Amino acid sequence: MTTLREGNLQITFPQGAQARKFDDPTLHDLSHCMKAVDFIVEEADRVSFIEIKDPDHPNAAAARRNKFIQKFLSGNLDEDLKYKYRDTFLYQWAAERVDRPIYYWVIIAMSKLTEADLSARTDDLRRKLPLNGPPSGKWKRPIVTGCMVFNIRTWNRHQPRFPLSRI
Repeated sequence: MTTLREGNLQITFPQGAQARKFDDPTLHDLSHCMKAVDFIVEEADRVSFIEIKDPDHPNAAAARRNKFIQKFLSGNLDEDLKYKYRDTFLYQWAAERVDRPIYYWVIIAMSKLTEADLSARTDDLRRKLPLNGPPSGKWKRPIVTGCMVFNIRTWNRHQPRFPLSRI
């Protein structure tokens, strides 16, 4: 088992999953021009890119938390999330590591989010990536197989193999 931390959140990955932190500038060497997701998890049949945002962190100032909530609920955060995925995908592609379906999981550790909030952000992010490629059908394969936005509660319900907890 591997456990990775982002702030005071941790995810435990099962035996056989190769999980690593990716957003450390010393690990991907291009932080000056490319964004990166927090973690990359490689399994036999898939790769997961995981991004974590934690507005409920105990040390987060109220003004900063409120600004984040506005950015998230308005959809403005989607642009940053889109580029984190695309730049990580391009990095992995150039390293010849894109050989399995890729899933993008975004965790917004904010307890006040409703299922409707998470669903709306998931739908918009899927459109921006784009999940289904161009309407013409010219792409022969997807750049992302699945995408979903979670809070801690929904993550643990949908991803029980990767339990998430606050330390």
